Amino acid sequence: ECQQNTVIRYMKCLKKITNLALANEWITKDPFIGIKFHEKEVIREFLTLDELHRIYNKEFSLDRITVVRDVFIFASFTGLAFSDVQQLSAEHIVQDNNGNYWIRKPRQKKNVLLPVPCNQKMNSYLKEIADLCGISKSLTTHVARHSYATSVCLANGVSIENVAKMLGHSNIKMTQHYARVLDSSILKDMMNVKSVLSKSL
Repeated sequence: ECQQNTVIRYMKCLKKITNLALANEWITKDPFIGIKFHEKEVIREFLTLDELHRIYNKEFSLDRITVVRDVFIFASFTGLAFSDVQQLSAEHIVQDNNGNYWIRKPRQKKNVLLPVPCNQKMNSYLKEIADLCGISKSLTTHVARHSYATSVCLANGVSIENVAKMLGHSNIKMTQHYARVLDSSILKDMMNVKSVLSKSL
């Protein structure tokens, strides 16, 4: 019952094993011969800065909703994956010589900092938050990461190379799934072009 892209990722892993088996002559016929993998393009949901501010500034009467909102906003402004937010501990916060704080986190779990509920509860409460804030988008824990990449970083001029590094991606191709070309960033770039051309013409 997996989605197409998930099946393809599993098949690619299996293909590596069959290629190894072929190379070592453990099998004689390639079971993947003539098979091509085609991933479907997925439209990834993200929040605008205005929507993030609406959630950030909203007062909730229930503590459980407030905690989930705080965790979601934290993830939206750090770009951490849900599992990394859930496992964040004090040792992962380091200060450089200039007094700047950095999150340096390998994936492991002990002495966690934030009271993060399980993913299922988070997503359930995030639906409530979206309703209470008048946001019609489908809010999940992963939307925070997309919002960070798109509305917080790329829309404010952070290079895709730096976004890739902050998201922990090994190459820019992975980051391009998150990257949306926003009208605001196109406008900003074209205003720069206009400024340069008006000086030279």
